[in-house]
Amino acid sequence: MKYVQGFVAAVPAANKEIYKAHANEAVALFKEFGVTRMVECWEDDVPDGQVTDFRRAVQAKPDEKIVFSWFEFPSKEVRDEANRKMMSDPRMQQMGEKMPFDGKRMIFGGFVPILDL
Repeated sequence: MKYVQGFVAAVPAANKEIYKAHANEAVALFKEFGVTRMVECWEDDVPDGQVTDFRRAVQAKPDEKIVFSWFEFPSKEVRDEANRKMMSDPRMQQMGEKMPFDGKRMIFGGFVPILDL
């Protein structure tokens, strides 16, 4: 069964093109680790909530946009192995050093699909 790892991050609006280049650079590496699909989405219509919302979840600053992303893996086992490889691969460490956003405020998690149309 497929497995999905999702992400939400706050990216400075001025870094949109840098973020896109960063994501495009990462595609080949993530595919090498087992990602079968990678989707990156830039904020278009992200309303403020009454209790919580995407912006508050990542402590977005006024000059930042929300990025909503996900990776698909063939299974949770493939995702787990990919995460192990990512943590030890020097290429990932290099990418981490030049991330165009504050990774400490990024939220992420793994999900089992329950509906896929």
